Amino acid sequence: MEERPETELISIPATPRASTPEILTPSGQRSPRAMAREAALGTAKSWTPTSFISPRFLSPIGTPMKRVLVNMKGYLEEVGHLTKLNPQDAWLPITESRNGNAHYAAFHNLNAGVGFQALLLPVAFSFLGWSWGIIALTIAYFWQLYTLRILVQLHEAVPGKRYNRYVELAQAAFGERLGVWLALFPTVYLSAGTATALILVGGETMKLFFQIVCGPHCSSNPLTSVEWYLVFTSLCIVLSQLPNLNSIAGLSLVGAVTAITYSTMVWVLSVSQQRPPTLSYEPISMPTSTASVFTVLNALGIVAFAFRGHNLVLEIQATMPSTFKKPAHVPMWRGAKVAYVFIAMCVFPVAIGGYWAYGNLMPSGGILNALFGFHNRDIPRGLLAVTFLLVVFNCLSSFQIYSMPVFDSFEAGYTGRTNRPCPIWVRSGFRVFYGFISLFIGVALPFLSSLAGLLGGLTLPVTFAYPCFTWALIKKPVKYSFDWYLSWVLGWLGIAFSLAFSIGGIWSMVNSGLKLKFFKPPS
Repeated sequence: MEERPETELISIPATPRASTPEILTPSGQRSPRAMAREAALGTAKSWTPTSFISPRFLSPIGTPMKRVLVNMKGYLEEVGHLTKLNPQDAWLPITESRNGNAHYAAFHNLNAGVGFQALLLPVAFSFLGWSWGIIALTIAYFWQLYTLRILVQLHEAVPGKRYNRYVELAQAAFGERLGVWLALFPTVYLSAGTATALILVGGETMKLFFQIVCGPHCSSNPLTSVEWYLVFTSLCIVLSQLPNLNSIAGLSLVGAVTAITYSTMVWVLSVSQQRPPTLSYEPISMPTSTASVFTVLNALGIVAFAFRGHNLVLEIQATMPSTFKKPAHVPMWRGAKVAYVFIAMCVFPVAIGGYWAYGNLMPSGGILNALFGFHNRDIPRGLLAVTFLLVVFNCLSSFQIYSMPVFDSFEAGYTGRTNRPCPIWVRSGFRVFYGFISLFIGVALPFLSSLAGLLGGLTLPVTFAYPCFTWALIKKPVKYSFDWYLSWVLGWLGIAFSLAFSIGGIWSMVNSGLKLKFFKPPS
């Protein structure tokens, strides 16, 4: 075996004895004054490190240590925070792809934030009147915009941790068990419950679209409502085969465009037609003061239900890369701001224009039902058909983004048990199963879409209360400061409103005689 050559030993010269040490700058270069003096005497020469304790040796500048530090800094800036990554996240639909950007954030937030619930706002105005209706809608809009900002900032509030899901943030703030109890039900409803309501609304709208297009030439045996629900569910299942949240960005764009378009068409068509002669702008009166109070609370619950999507904010932000130079909250907030400008352009005109056009004659189904009921013979069939078709497209798109957290939970359970990613057939099976379970619930509970006030109260903490509490508990602002007071006051107000709106929704159901007909959808 060959012997390795001996490493060359380099000796270090002894430190010269000098009465005055050389003057060195912090960068390791000699002082300009010393260099100038040596140049004048003609004794300038190159400097060689002579001691381990010299400043030149201790400074990393100009040494291999500098290259190490520069490379490490660049790595941290490019790769990002020293986040404790969960390998399972690379297998799940929400965190599988992290190439999102501000455009994707705008598409997803707009698709999640505008939907059928905005069409119910004129119903709330018919009980609140002009002044209180506009005040309530404005306060709710800016309140939820503030809590949206909080959620965006809390996504990476703790160094080394990304809260990729709403329940994870609740657990970090309230504790493992209490966080699950507080956040699980409202977030599950806002995902699975909204998906079920979308099947009901989408199926009914497809039925109306067919009636408008077919007209008097319809066959004697048209499809029933349940059959239209089945058609809509089948379309949702086909689209749900897209693997992850980033892959449905195109669908979210379609949902955003259709939401803006049909919202604009609905209020423009309503305002452009002649108003009913018996219209009045006086709030609908109740026989007793107690009934009036509960009716107002139910109307406020409808306003609160109009602002949804906060249960998806952290999930949307989880699809973005995050580095020291470019943290994820920057593109997320940029996209969210654009989205919520368009949301304001949708919900305010729908509420104000719809109430102006129909007043207290607004049916409980919302402005779309009013448009069809009052003006189905005045408006060209083509315009009505396009409006209803856009609603169908929006429901199909919204179903995908609201179902994604449920798909994520299914696959998290599978990967946690097997410690491997879901095969394609398992992933497809989960989504087919979920689609038909949602259809079954919609057929079993056909009155679900009529409970806007009650459901708005039950899910209100997700949007208006919990973000304020989590900010106070995780960021810990200075006690008795403005930020501290704002967080706790808004949080407890949100809880109080949630209880009041829920009671108002229950009372409204009882008072209006809503019959809970199980397994009896409209024919």
